[in-house]
Amino acid sequence: MSSLPYSPWAAISIAAALSALALGVLESLRDRLPQDHPVERSLHVRPMLRVGGIAIWAGFLPVALVTPVPMAGGLAWLGAWGAVVAVSLADDWSGVRPAIRLGIQSVAAVAIAAVMGSGDGAQAFAMNNACFVAIAAFAFVWAANLYNFMDGSDGVAAWMALCGFAAYGAAALVAGERADLYFALSAATLPFLLVNIPPARAFMGDGGSVPLGFLAAVFGLAGIRAETWPAWFPLLVFLPFIADTLMTMFRRIAAGEDLFRAHKTHYYQRLHRLGAGHAGTLLFYGVLVVGTCTCAVFALAAEPAVGWRMLGAWTAAIGVLFAGIDYHWRKGSAGQR
Repeated sequence: MSSLPYSPWAAISIAAALSALALGVLESLRDRLPQDHPVERSLHVRPMLRVGGIAIWAGFLPVALVTPVPMAGGLAWLGAWGAVVAVSLADDWSGVRPAIRLGIQSVAAVAIAAVMGSGDGAQAFAMNNACFVAIAAFAFVWAANLYNFMDGSDGVAAWMALCGFAAYGAAALVAGERADLYFALSAATLPFLLVNIPPARAFMGDGGSVPLGFLAAVFGLAGIRAETWPAWFPLLVFLPFIADTLMTMFRRIAAGEDLFRAHKTHYYQRLHRLGAGHAGTLLFYGVLVVGTCTCAVFALAAEPAVGWRMLGAWTAAIGVLFAGIDYHWRKGSAGQR
């Protein structure tokens, strides 16, 4: 299969155009497609198109098929990622038991981690890489579901994808490597973002959010293994989502809550329910995302050694902001449970 000539702008244009076209098709078929109906844990009050994520992949996949991938195994990652997309879309369409979803995600994660761990898809997998594979696979599955947890308020998850993968692309350019794949995924998200900002007309659904989180972790670790960026870089880029999910989990553990029980107490959900609404929540998280992504790219280009300190500073700043949300949640009438 021939490769796409190296041109980030070509990848961006093709991905955005195909995604916009697919979105138009989805819109024309809206009444025949799955709808997300409001439930107790929803932040919406009316049914929404549930499979908008299809448009993202319609723009990204054609570019991915003809673009070299800077990781061991070449295009082998597409098979594993495709399995994650398939089970996520099936869940959007008709529902899939959680154990089956998690099982398929885990198998896909182990497959990619094993290829990364071997260093070369043609080499036999060495047992001494088992620890790496286990940790990497756990990170891939965790990131996939983390991203899904954060897809509940208009525009937030799409904006994170647009900025996060664009930051990966910028980092690849800094390292003198091909950036087509990252910029294509960012560009493929843009048309969907335009129909997902308040008032939204569509959700990306599990078929969009779960594979996005999966790729954020896979590409992030692949870049670390290839020495395209240090370990702090993907953590700082996606820190607003990582911090929200981790701090919510720790808070719920401290309160003795059942972690498997559905809820709407993530910090973005609390902020929304305190009166920020979809627009205010998008503005708040949008500023955080731009801040962490911009600082990550500038630190990488100027002085990579400060990256860990930058990550620590942003973690502290976000912690203070979330503490403020906690305070108002406890004090405000909207925080009654």
